[in-house]
Amino acid sequence: MPLRPHASLTAFILACGVSACGAAPADKPQPPAKVDAVGHETELMRLTLTADAVRRLGLETEVAGAAKANVFARTVPGEIVAAPRGGGLPVAAGTDQTALAGLQARADADAQRAMADLTLAEANLRRASGLVDAEAGSIRARDEATQQVAAAKAALAGATGQRRALGPAVATLADGGALWVRAQVPAADLARLDRGASVSVRPVGGTGGIVATPVRGPATATTGAASIDLYYAPAMRAGLRVGERVLVDLPEQGGPDAAAIEVPASAILTDINGGEWVYVETAPRQFERRRVEVARIMGKRAMVARGLASGVRVVTAGAAELFGTEFGTK
Repeated sequence: MPLRPHASLTAFILACGVSACGAAPADKPQPPAKVDAVGHETELMRLTLTADAVRRLGLETEVAGAAKANVFARTVPGEIVAAPRGGGLPVAAGTDQTALAGLQARADADAQRAMADLTLAEANLRRASGLVDAEAGSIRARDEATQQVAAAKAALAGATGQRRALGPAVATLADGGALWVRAQVPAADLARLDRGASVSVRPVGGTGGIVATPVRGPATATTGAASIDLYYAPAMRAGLRVGERVLVDLPEQGGPDAAAIEVPASAILTDINGGEWVYVETAPRQFERRRVEVARIMGKRAMVARGLASGVRVVTAGAAELFGTEFGTK
């Protein structure tokens, strides 16, 4: 027998009452992070974490401070060369060692020949002078002997200078002689550099640097690359070899605005486009991502040129986890 309309309505009301008398649903758990839009820099987000989330992510922070020294430097390629002995040109790896050794041998022979000629000319002068003093010789012969001595001295000076210009002997390059660093500086950047300051020399791909002081080197340049050579003397050899390619950090001239902020290198994040960021703690357990410009990284410390102010607290551990939280990555 079919139910009447009012009977169906009564059954529906009773069913709703029974379900309402059941157990109340459990409260929704509090999310570990709250994300709010900041509204600038391509819709940056503000992250507010719970205390438990901060602990699980292992976040650590540090107050950013001003760098202790001028850290603005330009990195240029360099080469280890053999320092000249008594002047001349340094010996680089690009030099043809076989041809250089031959030139040095001929220059040594020319210098020895000039020395022998000078010794003979001086003996002739003494003999001619003795004859004049004994009134047994002519003054003209003494004058000719004097000119021969002067010519022999000029020839010896020329031969010695030519040998000096060829640098140290090729056979002695590996005997612990003095080394220089030849830095190739673009001509357009030369005026911006602090020419009297020490530089840092580091191997290609390495982090540790060796301090080198400026020295007076020859006026050499690379015309095709429009670069000028600057020479520096390393404080220690530290395994450096002639011909080794290195990187040279040349400090720029400091100015009133030449100040950088120093933070741990672990605080720097680099996105897929090469942008550099740090996370700043703006309030307890509240973080925002800030774009920065890194001037250079020295060991485990990063020098930030723009984007941070002294006294700001930055995230030094767990920055990548915050990045993943912001963008919802797993």
